[in-house]
Amino acid sequence: MTHCHDVIGIGFGPANLSLAIALEEEDAGLDMLFLESAAAGTPWQSGMMLPGSDIQNHPVRDLVSLRNPRSRYSFINYLFENGRLLDHLNLPAEFPLRKEYAQYIAWAAGHFARYVEYGTHVTEVGVEHGAGGADGPVYRVTDSTGRDRYARALVVGTGRPPHVPSPFDTVMDDPRVCHLTRYLPTLAALPEPPRDVAVIGASQSAVELTLDLERRFPEARISIYARGHSLREKDTSPFSEEGYFPGFTDYYYRASREGKRALDAYMRPTNYSAADGDVLRELYLLMYEHRLDGEERIRVLGNQHITGAAPGPDGIGITATETITGEHDTRRADLVVLATGFRDLGPGPGQERFPRVVSGIADRFAYDPDGYPSVSAEYLAEPALAGTPPLFLNGLCESSHGIGDAGSFSLLSLRARTIGDGLRKLAH
Repeated sequence: MTHCHDVIGIGFGPANLSLAIALEEEDAGLDMLFLESAAAGTPWQSGMMLPGSDIQNHPVRDLVSLRNPRSRYSFINYLFENGRLLDHLNLPAEFPLRKEYAQYIAWAAGHFARYVEYGTHVTEVGVEHGAGGADGPVYRVTDSTGRDRYARALVVGTGRPPHVPSPFDTVMDDPRVCHLTRYLPTLAALPEPPRDVAVIGASQSAVELTLDLERRFPEARISIYARGHSLREKDTSPFSEEGYFPGFTDYYYRASREGKRALDAYMRPTNYSAADGDVLRELYLLMYEHRLDGEERIRVLGNQHITGAAPGPDGIGITATETITGEHDTRRADLVVLATGFRDLGPGPGQERFPRVVSGIADRFAYDPDGYPSVSAEYLAEPALAGTPPLFLNGLCESSHGIGDAGSFSLLSLRARTIGDGLRKLAH
């Protein structure tokens, strides 16, 4: 008889890893399985593992500590067990290096390998009745080999897909164009160093990428295309940072859609289209030094509305309009890097209606009058059809739960506890 798990998690990045830890530490007693498309040992954020880059996140906001500060899976204990605690505490840096946090995540994930099938690409999710010996409806999860697995509940923790805005969605198959998630592999495949590079976006990643490109390709000219007037610094006020507190999540969840839009507008500069002051100062000083040397190797092009991206033999032609003056301009780039962020759930531009991996069952779930998925405070997608098994969304709920659910580590462990509690209640 086909086995039926209590829960299958799709994806085993930080969100579902944090959930696995919570289920183990709180002795949930659930039969759990996680399916991860990446091969075992693939580093977290491998496409953006830039030298010197940090995580812009307090290290104690890790996989576990807000939920269980005594956990053996904390970042502090990871440093201790690897003999680096004192060295790390002596670093002249506010945040951990991204590569060290990636090693921490790999270390924690290694303790849960028995629950994970790596290199497994989920291609379809359906609902069946009585499969796997279950009494009622269960999920059927099919992978690219045609193998089926069954579960009484599903947790989708795949991370958000890249946002590729128009007109670049028409040229993503060109090897000279990449989203930031494919940055390092794209550079490795270039036949020769780029001469003209376009970085699209005004985020932290856009600035980090520009600095990295300048170091790698000192002869290249780099143009940053920003929709706003220029680059701006993140709002890191401690008052604004309370948007990453669980109290704000509750407040946001109870707000109307109009209220959510107002809160989004206020909180946006804490995470989007803005960069930390240290990298902005480094970039500004670098551009100033270039001008002292009689060069202009980096340009920030503000107020840009990009209307065209056309591949050609000598590069990608980017056509843009300056939104204040109305001037039109076309520039060529032999490498285009999209620092354009990720897609949230919703009906609007740059959003997706429901997570792609479960899009085949999207009509089984409810949506609010504005077209957003209806999600409970406990991250449970609300069903529209009777006989729909429980489906939790882990790290995909910014449109319902606010900025603290925007793919950051800030509330990761507390969300894992909430979802874990929900799974235990359903199982018993």
